[in-house]
Amino acid sequence: MTNFESDRALADARAIVAKAIGQAALRPIVESFFDATTFTVSYLVRDPASDACAIIDSVLNFDPASGRTRHVSVDLLTAHVNERKLRVQWVLETHAHADHLSAAPIVQERVGGLLGIGEHITAIQQTFGELFNLGQGFARDGSQFDRLFRDGEHFRIGELDAIALHVPGHTPACVAYVVGDAVFVGDTLFMPDYGTARCDFPGGSAAQLYRSIRRLQQLPVESRVYLCHDYKPVGRDVFVWESTIGASRTSNIHIRDGIAEAEFVAMREARDRTLAVPQLLIPAIQVNIRAGRMPEPESNGRRYLKLPLDVL
Repeated sequence: MTNFESDRALADARAIVAKAIGQAALRPIVESFFDATTFTVSYLVRDPASDACAIIDSVLNFDPASGRTRHVSVDLLTAHVNERKLRVQWVLETHAHADHLSAAPIVQERVGGLLGIGEHITAIQQTFGELFNLGQGFARDGSQFDRLFRDGEHFRIGELDAIALHVPGHTPACVAYVVGDAVFVGDTLFMPDYGTARCDFPGGSAAQLYRSIRRLQQLPVESRVYLCHDYKPVGRDVFVWESTIGASRTSNIHIRDGIAEAEFVAMREARDRTLAVPQLLIPAIQVNIRAGRMPEPESNGRRYLKLPLDVL
C-alpha cells in the first residue's frame, strides 16, 4: 500500500483542502448537470472571486441503435457558461469513459479551455488502439489532449488551487481533481450506499482501486466529494452525487474503515464477474481515446465506428 507519510502529492492535496476549509473564498462554486440517459454528472467548477471556471466530464448524447449524436447535455452546459459570461480555462476528463461519449471538442469550440486528462491515457490508447486496429495513423502519445497531468501536478482555476491525483483501478489512467475543498473522483467512488466502480476493464485492478481510494480517504473528512455517476440503489428514490470523504470512510458499503484489501478485492472481483459490458463501451472508448473526436471520414465522406467481434 502507498506510504502516505511519504506521499508528497497527497500532502499537497491535503494542504489545499485544509486551506480552503479555513477560507470560504478558496472553496469552488460547483454546479452539476445530470444526464439521465447515461447516469453521468458533468460539473461546472467556478472560482468565486472571478469569472474563471472549469468543466469536468462533459457528455455527448449518442444513440447506439441509429448512430446519431445529439447535443442536449452539452447545450445546457455551454448555455449556462455563456449566460453567466464565464471564462472556461479547463475542460477536464477524469478518465476515458466507457459509459458515455465526451463532448470536450464541442465545449472547446463553443467556450474555449484547455483539454486535460491524466498522463496514463497513453496506456489506454495503446490497449484499445490495438483492439480496434487503428493503425499507425492513430497517435498513442496523448497528443490529442492539451495537457497530460502527472500525479501531483498543480494547476489553477482563477485563484483556486488545484491538483491532479492518479487513482488507478477502475482504469489505469483515472485521475481525481482536488480543487479547493472539492474532490472530483470520476468513477473511483460512488455514493456510500452504492459502493465503488468496476475493475474488469483492460488494465483495471481491484487491488489498485482499493489503494487509490484509501489514498483519497486520507484527505480531510470535510472534503466535498463529487461523483461522475449515480444509479439509485434499492431503497433510495432520488439521484445523489455529492458526498464527503468522511462519509466514504464511515459508511461506504464496499470500502469503509475496517475493510481490508483482501476482503475488498474478493468482493469486487466476484461482483465484476456478474456485470454486463456497458452499452456504450465500444463507441465511447473509440471516441474518448481520441479526446472526444470522431474518426476521420472515409472515402465516401462518412465516419464509422468499429464493432470487434467475439472479443469483449
